[in-house]
Parts: sequence; C-alpha cells; structure tokens
Amino acid sequence: MTHDFQIQRNPFGQLVLITANGEAHAGVEASRAFPITSPQENISILSHDGHELAWISKLDELPAETRQWVEEALESREFMPEIRRVCSVSGYATPCTWQIETDRGTTSLILNSEEDIRRLTARALLIVDSRSIQFLIRDRNSLDVTSRRILERFL
Repeated sequence: MTHDFQIQRNPFGQLVLITANGEAHAGVEASRAFPITSPQENISILSHDGHELAWISKLDELPAETRQWVEEALESREFMPEIRRVCSVSGYATPCTWQIETDRGTTSLILNSEEDIRRLTARALLIVDSRSIQFLIRDRNSLDVTSRRILERFL
C-alpha cells in the first residue's frame, strides 16, 4: 500500500511528515491506537499539538528506513517494561514492594493497591506502580509457577 505522505528526519533528529501537497510538519509523534493487542497496526502520526495528520494501517507497509524511524519514535514515547518474572514480594498486603525481572532488566515496583493491577484481556495484565510506571504482563499463563502464585494472591 502506498501512502499519501512521506516521513523523514530533520538535522535535529525530529520526525517530519510531508503531506501529498508538500506541506512539512516538523516534530510529529507516532502513537499506537492499540499498543498491546495490535502493536504493529493502526499508528497515528500526530502534530506537535496532538492533531492527527496521517494514519498507518500496518507498519510493515512502510519502507524499511521510515518504519525504523516510526518504531524508534514509538519506543521513545512508550515506556512499558514487560514483566518476565516476579522474584519476590515484601508482603501480601498493599502497599508492598515487588522484585521483578523485566525485558529491560531487574527492578522493583511498589504496588499501592490491588486495583493497580488491571486486566486487559483474559491473559494480559497492566500493573501501575507508585511512580505511575506501567508494567505489562502479556500472558500471565506463560510466567513461571512462582510468579503465577504470587500474582494470583493479588487478583
């Protein structure tokens, strides 16, 4: 599929969207409509003031260099470590501290209440810690037995 726009980088590293009529919009941002369930589809390109300028149905339809720039922009905008393992918790009453392993390394989070664990799908969970950092568990059934047992105590 061809798009009626181009995306480039300017000398400052910002994304620039160039429309079909040649209008350039510097400093645009990329935003996923469904970041967890469809991360490679439905991407909006937004102006610096949040207005949608373009729509990308599928990232793989973009030229390789453009796709890389859009993916880099998405990664810098969305910081959502994925929990791979729950190593330990300080207790089963909230607030409590969790020692976890994520796709970005080991860290800890403070869970203020059970309501900070949100079900996204039957298997996916979003955990928001006391610093408002969102941690994703893409498939809780794929966690190790210890992690699942700890998690079940809070669900």
